[in-house]
Amino acid sequence: MYLESMDLMYMKKIKVEDAIGQVLCHDMTQIIKGVTKDAKFRKGHIVQEEDIPILLSMGKETIYVWENDETMMHENEAAEVLCSLCLNENMKRSEVKEGKIEISSTIDGLFKIQSDKLRQVNHLGEMMIATRHSNTVVHPNDKLAGMRIIPLVIKKEKMEPVQRIEGPIFEIKPFQIKKAAIITTGSEVYKGRIKDTFTPVLIDKLKEYNVSVMYHKICDDNDEMVTQAILEAINQGAQFVLCTGGMSVDPDDKTPLAIKNTGANIITYGAPVLPGAMFLLSYLKDVPIVGLPGCVMYAKRTIFDIMLPRILAKDEIKKEEIYDLGEGGLCLNCKVCTYPNCGFGK
Repeated sequence: MYLESMDLMYMKKIKVEDAIGQVLCHDMTQIIKGVTKDAKFRKGHIVQEEDIPILLSMGKETIYVWENDETMMHENEAAEVLCSLCLNENMKRSEVKEGKIEISSTIDGLFKIQSDKLRQVNHLGEMMIATRHSNTVVHPNDKLAGMRIIPLVIKKEKMEPVQRIEGPIFEIKPFQIKKAAIITTGSEVYKGRIKDTFTPVLIDKLKEYNVSVMYHKICDDNDEMVTQAILEAINQGAQFVLCTGGMSVDPDDKTPLAIKNTGANIITYGAPVLPGAMFLLSYLKDVPIVGLPGCVMYAKRTIFDIMLPRILAKDEIKKEEIYDLGEGGLCLNCKVCTYPNCGFGK
């Protein structure tokens, strides 16, 4: 009731003939029997001369319009302020409609949000920005966010904190890595006792992002051999190295040691995610090197699916971010997998 009374404070009732150039304060429904029953004019519509006969035919001899007040901002103008804070390259926006603007992606990439600034806006009250989750993969025309103020008009001073926030608070990072190397470890594979079923899984996952495998080597459980293979792959132009197997704490699992011995900076060995607790992330200069536990081979979705798009977009990953994955880090192994449209990794 309070908000309704606030809106009414900035409405005035005038004759239709005097309404040209004025802003409607509410939707106006046109009913033509057997033809239509829908809003002919939407809230926020600026009345044109040609609208007058239509309004009169709808039985509207007087209407409510927004009474301009220099201290107030109309919902359309306020939506533009919110949009300017969010809009960035690789994005497109809709026209403002009924006080709302939507933003969509124009590319394949990783959607990022400065979450602290988003919360700052939404905590102001009387305005809102609703988004999809940060760190999610988006494609052309995927909707990213919608924004509007809640009342029809808002005090300009209420919008001033928004205008002081440094933006844009949204970003879409294109996927940059296109060439990967796979180092398969394990004496059972190296000596031909079993077939390598891990590598095909990784090839398929990388194909989803148009990443090709330009180097592949199978190694024995020998840390020096694995280290040499990693370095060889990078020297040949690999932008990303994936090491499979040998990631447990068993004495004969040497992959973490092999990665460390390349001189790589280990970001984390271990993650609060199931499946995927024994995941290792490191960087040798700007080349990411990951150690992938066996679960990546047989589980539908794992820590690797969460980290992969960020790695391919060259998005800096801090160890604290991986530690924070514990909440939402349990895959529920649903009978029908809907990832990424689920809570896993969010």
